[in-house]
Amino acid sequence: MTHRIVVSAVCVFSPDGRLLTVRKRGTERFMHPGGKPEPGETAAEAASRELAEEVGIRVAAGDLELVGFWVARAANEAGTDIDATVFSAPGVHDPAEITASAEIAELRWLDLDAELPGDLAPLLTDHVIPALEAARHS
Repeated sequence: MTHRIVVSAVCVFSPDGRLLTVRKRGTERFMHPGGKPEPGETAAEAASRELAEEVGIRVAAGDLELVGFWVARAANEAGTDIDATVFSAPGVHDPAEITASAEIAELRWLDLDAELPGDLAPLLTDHVIPALEAARHS
């Protein structure tokens, strides 16, 4: 039986349209900022908190825009699926003002028009990037 965890994640964009990805300490895959909700937190509240903790971006839960909900393979936990609620932070964010904090080891801005690197989390490659592409071209 596959183990499942619930997560919230946030798409953050730079002024030139690049997507922020992060790599957590001790892992190899890049993913969105985000994480597991604490008891009593909504998906948006968890996303807002994790965004502030991991990269220093403060966005109220009510200001996050829902991108979608997907079930995907967990990037860093074998035999685990994630139930992911994905949001977008409104506006654009200056990469110079974003810093890796908490468990984040590395930040990387992803050019969605370039070839994608092979070290992205399945949630990004299988679900979120295709949804973002479809929205951009509709």
